[in-house]
Amino acid sequence: MKTLIHHARILNPADQEDRIADVLLDGPVIAAIEPSISSPGAEIVEAEGLWLMPGLIDIHVHLREPGFEGRETIATGTKAAAAGGITSVVCMGDTNPPVDDKTGVEFILERAAQTGWIRVYPCGTLTKNMEGKEIAPIGEMVEAGAVAITDDAKSVMDSLVMFRALQYSTIFGIPIITHPEDTILVDNNCGTDGPMSVKLGLLPAPREAESAMVARDLLLAKSTGAHIHIAHLSTADSVDLLRFYKKKGVNATGETAPHFLVLTEDATEDFNTHAKTNPPLRTQEDQDALYEGLRDGTIDCIATDHSPCSMLEKNQEYPIAPAGVIGLETLLPLLLNPIRERSGLDLLALLRLVTCQPARVMNLPGGRLAPGEPADLVLWNPETRWSIDKEKFFSKSRNTPFHGWPVQGQVVSTYAAGRLVYSRDECPPA
Repeated sequence: MKTLIHHARILNPADQEDRIADVLLDGPVIAAIEPSISSPGAEIVEAEGLWLMPGLIDIHVHLREPGFEGRETIATGTKAAAAGGITSVVCMGDTNPPVDDKTGVEFILERAAQTGWIRVYPCGTLTKNMEGKEIAPIGEMVEAGAVAITDDAKSVMDSLVMFRALQYSTIFGIPIITHPEDTILVDNNCGTDGPMSVKLGLLPAPREAESAMVARDLLLAKSTGAHIHIAHLSTADSVDLLRFYKKKGVNATGETAPHFLVLTEDATEDFNTHAKTNPPLRTQEDQDALYEGLRDGTIDCIATDHSPCSMLEKNQEYPIAPAGVIGLETLLPLLLNPIRERSGLDLLALLRLVTCQPARVMNLPGGRLAPGEPADLVLWNPETRWSIDKEKFFSKSRNTPFHGWPVQGQVVSTYAAGRLVYSRDECPPA
């Protein structure tokens, strides 16, 4: 099956390309990109005025299956991703049971093949049952298809366990994703140490709960030569630390999430549980540091940390409600509206943060528009004006702080391995 996308604006950050061209898809790969292509029998997609970008790659997603299917499933989560222009996700292993052996990895891959809409790359857990005590069988999980190792959602407090895991990971050449949180410092606190926590009467979590663990993990990575990837960076000190150790040649990468770039602790006013995240939303000073980290290359990519929670769970008192926001269907609108405006980055540099750079960080295919590359791409109408509506999400969950936000630009269609996996004409199931 061939598809000819005609006269689109090609935005290919991997090769610094911004031009008008035709793109021919032949099955799962891109066959040609030329100023004009003739392909009798191909399905024609008229794309004049539309942007054609590599399918986004989100390297931090919680799909919740197995065990928490009431919040999300692989089917609903990957459809939500497709609706957001995302064609590859790296899913965390904090399921029930956790993905801490090859059987767990194989289950994710089999379910993704059966019910998924896009590419799904599973992570294995760093420790057995995510208890932080005994290293999980990393080798067999990597052999089964795990692309990274992490206990994300929990911090590995035992430094020796983390040190040994980093040493072991070098055998396989895979990154360890660290959840930087000193749980003793946090002590179940639910806001950052800023004015809003004082106003709401919440016991604050000091920023050092994050930065202390970032420092520890970067030091251990320096010692072992392992690839450490710092998840959901949120504080100025964490950005400074990553910058410092990168300059020393440590094999370290980092990500931040859209909600840290467009919201501060002020979003939790009136005990808004939809703005309760882990780590918590920070101050304006921290947000400014994140943008500087994006501009100077300290932060390698933006990932959603898509964390579905039910409305029943979120509609509790603030200290009891779970932390987490969903982000698959809002990533591109936020990226190309408030984040683009605040960052000062040009369009290609901005798109690099969600395409070729996450592909590089996790050693994944995709993220580039070129002949022979995977036919993973998204068509975007830059002129459409609309408001984010959580009731129109494909995700099972609705825990977003962005409901009602006005944005410009919308996904028209998404292709994964050459297959149309989302069209704007689709409506989510009732």
